[in-house]
Amino acid sequence: MDLETNGELRSVEVRSSGNASVITVDGRAVEAMATRLGGRWLLLVAPAAGDAEGRPDGSGAAAATRAFRSYDIAIADQGDGQFTVLVDGRAVEVSVPQLRRGVGRREESSSAGTGPARIVAPMPGRIVKVLVKPGDEVDARQPLVVIEAMKMENELRSPRQGRVAEVTVVEGALVEAKTVLVVVT
Repeated sequence: MDLETNGELRSVEVRSSGNASVITVDGRAVEAMATRLGGRWLLLVAPAAGDAEGRPDGSGAAAATRAFRSYDIAIADQGDGQFTVLVDGRAVEVSVPQLRRGVGRREESSSAGTGPARIVAPMPGRIVKVLVKPGDEVDARQPLVVIEAMKMENELRSPRQGRVAEVTVVEGALVEAKTVLVVVT
């Protein structure tokens, strides 16, 4: 399948391999194991066995000493093939073109520069900090709001350069998942 993040299209393949999965992103393979913890996931990732440095024969220096790295993952479905993925508390906007309405014709996303970009709460939480106000000019990836959810602070960023058209929350407010927090035009 294809995934789009930060304006780049990535080819992703997932296949089962014993107790783990081998995930190949743009030709680079990693081995991953996931465990569900409540509404989140713990993901352990390492170079694929025998491919520690991209060599299928396993001759890479790190092959014998593969170390798994852990990530705390939460996924919020925003609808129409759009997802907010929190990786160790950092929000990453991901689009799955195959899940968008009207598959077969290319639709422009709000991050591509057409229409307003709505920054939404990926899960229920409390607004810790509002970093912008209406009228502010923002850059792509600039932090806009900090939300605390499940005892972790998550910085939500602008998907593109633009102007803040609306801020719908104040510090200390409790919000539900998918609540629009900031609109960037």
